Amino acid sequence: MVTGDLMSQARAGDGEAFRELTEPYRRELQVHCYRMLGSLQDAEDALQDTLLAAWQGFARFEGRASLRTWLYRIATNRCLNARRSAGRRKAKEWDVPNVEPPEPTRLGEVVWLEPYPDALLEGAIDAPLGPEARYEQTESISLAFVTALQVLPPRQLAVLILRDVLGFHAGEVAEMLDSSVESVKSALKRARAGLQQRRPTTDDREPPPACESPSEDAIAAKFVRAWESADLDALVALLTDDVFMSMPPMPFEYQGRDVVARFCASIFRAGRRFDLIPTRANGQPAFGAYLRAPTGIRHGTGLYVLTLTGDRICAMTRFDNSVLPWFGLPRSLPSR
Repeated sequence: MVTGDLMSQARAGDGEAFRELTEPYRRELQVHCYRMLGSLQDAEDALQDTLLAAWQGFARFEGRASLRTWLYRIATNRCLNARRSAGRRKAKEWDVPNVEPPEPTRLGEVVWLEPYPDALLEGAIDAPLGPEARYEQTESISLAFVTALQVLPPRQLAVLILRDVLGFHAGEVAEMLDSSVESVKSALKRARAGLQQRRPTTDDREPPPACESPSEDAIAAKFVRAWESADLDALVALLTDDVFMSMPPMPFEYQGRDVVARFCASIFRAGRRFDLIPTRANGQPAFGAYLRAPTGIRHGTGLYVLTLTGDRICAMTRFDNSVLPWFGLPRSLPSR
């Protein structure tokens, strides 16, 4: 059915026609909401709000902008409303039994951060970008990038994503935000400066190995062997000098190989031993962690996401076990 016919039917209240028109944009809109909110759960809520608002207002869609641009306008403003009004999830207390972690380097701000399953990225980051996009789509979904976005003021965040990540023209962004081109340009300048301050410098770092390449697989395999066998020396040998570790929703953050090694040693000293199940998050290698128990049942305790540079690990992010089902991972594994 041609788009014009679908448009007419959707304006007349045909829900199936509306679904057919909007379905091609669902995944990229969810990724957009995720970048803005840093949380998969919040992104899905914002996406549902967006589609509901679009359905309710479709009769007023005049087609002056493309349907995609119109949907991005709604999604962006729904996310801005969410950021302004929603109470962010609070930091979680340390809750690992029999483990006394070292003093953290600092306490993180973005405790609401959640991982994004690579399985949901299929078809979402391949959408055509505007000519002014400055970032590779894989980079702009990475945990480091999404984390840095979260500390920008909401309007600056929206402008930077729409302009530098998606490549919309300044005039389009001004219309989406009911603003002026001059205001958009000013917000973008401030957002770029803020992002540069927050993002770790990578100029002197080797690029990560290609996704799912033999080089990436080799580093991941070494990490699994070291973690499953509690081999601290082998684990430390994989880390960069400035390795960074975080664990949202707990605010503990550790910067530097020595303190990260002490943290890992506190886990291993407590006799906690794990089996790791591979998956992928945010375009990065990830592993569901399952704690071995005397009964033989292995209980899921969390998800580790690795950030790589060359043949080393430069960051580890640990999420709690509530995220495991999003990756098709069970809460527990049977005894072996």
